[in-house]
Amino acid sequence: MSENPKNPENPENTGDSDSRKPECSEASTSSEGAEAAPVTSGTQREDAPAPAAEPSGRRRLVAALWPPRVTRAQLIVALLLFVLGLGLAIQVSSTSDNSALRGARQEDLVRILDELDDRTQRLEDEKARLEKQRTELESSSDQAEEARKQTQEKEQQLGILAGTVAAEGPGITLTVGDTTGAVESDMLLDAIQELRAAGAEAIQVNGVRVVADSYFTGSGDDMRIDGTKVAPPYVFKVIGKPEDLEPALNIPGGVVQTLEKEQATATVERSAKIVVDALRPAKRPDYAQSSSQ
Repeated sequence: MSENPKNPENPENTGDSDSRKPECSEASTSSEGAEAAPVTSGTQREDAPAPAAEPSGRRRLVAALWPPRVTRAQLIVALLLFVLGLGLAIQVSSTSDNSALRGARQEDLVRILDELDDRTQRLEDEKARLEKQRTELESSSDQAEEARKQTQEKEQQLGILAGTVAAEGPGITLTVGDTTGAVESDMLLDAIQELRAAGAEAIQVNGVRVVADSYFTGSGDDMRIDGTKVAPPYVFKVIGKPEDLEPALNIPGGVVQTLEKEQATATVERSAKIVVDALRPAKRPDYAQSSSQ
């Protein structure tokens, strides 16, 4: 009786079958492991950190500028440029705000131009007069007598300028009223300077002769000229060409407008004859001597 190899009761067949099954299982496992290996490798590449992206241009610019790296030389240059710019800005602002001619009317500008022309003409006349005197001295047959005559005339002129000689002639009278005590000494001094620039030859204020070395101090109830107390109203008697003196006081931003802003009054009157009779004592110099032989 032959044995059936497929009989499940045969132990040998069972052993052979069992012995083969593990091999297949191992092979299957090995195959699965081989197939799974690449998947594991791909997963590791995906989990690896990506390379850092390059910074943008804006970030590089910010990194270069902040925190600032300033040297001492750069700081000094920046400070000097700031001071220069500030000075230019202040100068431009001051020129724009304080210009007396800004917004002036056309007739006011024409009047100022005429005044400048008059000043130029006075200087030309003085030059011509001096040249004439020189010519007379050079051509006169009696040069000694001509020199004596011119010396006397010069003495009179210098006496008027020095305040040691009384004078009279055409001119104006400026009256400054100050009921509030707002007029300062520098305002009166500005009026004197403006009159001199316009060609004033002799000036007195409330009986005090004003000359080249006169000074003004105080204000209100304690206004003084050369130490002499004067009280409002302040009356200026001025000898000169009225057509030049009056416009000089009335220019835009001039003496009259400045006084009116301070609640003071200023009136100007022309006259064909102004008498300036206040005198100053002649002073003999202590150290200066004539250099002429």
